[in-house]
Amino acid sequence: MNRKKFQQGMRDGIPICLGYFAVSFTFGMMAVGGGLSIWQAVLISLTNLTSAGQFAGLNLIFTGAPYYEMALTQLVINLRYCLMSFSLSQKVDQKANPLHRFFMAHGVTDEIFGISSAVHGDLSPWYMYGAMSVAIPGWTGGTLLGAISGNLMPDFIASALGIAIYGMFLAIVIPASKSSRTILAVVVGAMVLSGLFSVVPGLKQISSGFVIIIVTVLVAAIAAWLRPIQEVQNFEQ
Repeated sequence: MNRKKFQQGMRDGIPICLGYFAVSFTFGMMAVGGGLSIWQAVLISLTNLTSAGQFAGLNLIFTGAPYYEMALTQLVINLRYCLMSFSLSQKVDQKANPLHRFFMAHGVTDEIFGISSAVHGDLSPWYMYGAMSVAIPGWTGGTLLGAISGNLMPDFIASALGIAIYGMFLAIVIPASKSSRTILAVVVGAMVLSGLFSVVPGLKQISSGFVIIIVTVLVAAIAAWLRPIQEVQNFEQ
């Protein structure tokens, strides 16, 4: 065990832990409020570690969606983690065996990917373990406390806190939209298309899971076609 790398990962993971705790608190309340038990909510957070995927999956569970719809929805929403893992695999210490890589992959989230990709030199498995050792308990602990509090809080307070997740998504989307017209167009396009699925008679019959899949794939494909990202190649002189 590389203690120095582990401690560095823990230090870098503390802010992630605090952010996870706040968001997963809302997830725990929503899960119990929808009929899941406290331990079911905690188990979901412990084994998934995906905010957008878990909230989308929660809605599918409550509506009784079939398993294949759940699988497709999670595939589309969480496909980015595969790309992140491919990227990190190029930085991982070559001495890391497949078992280390397996456990590292479980902890790949947007935030952990961010701090791991910023590490200078080779990425040690122990650095990621350190970050995971505080981030995962933060996500799971927040879910547990939210699930317990959801049963104790007055309904009006629980309802108010239930919109916190939407505030988090707005905090992610708005700054990016202000700095990029392409991202703004994607956000507006997704909103318009999603709105059509809720008002157009024929489209209203499509389940929420497939709406997420259709909107995500269609808007992303149009954006990639109209505004592709130009690759910049650096050539050494």
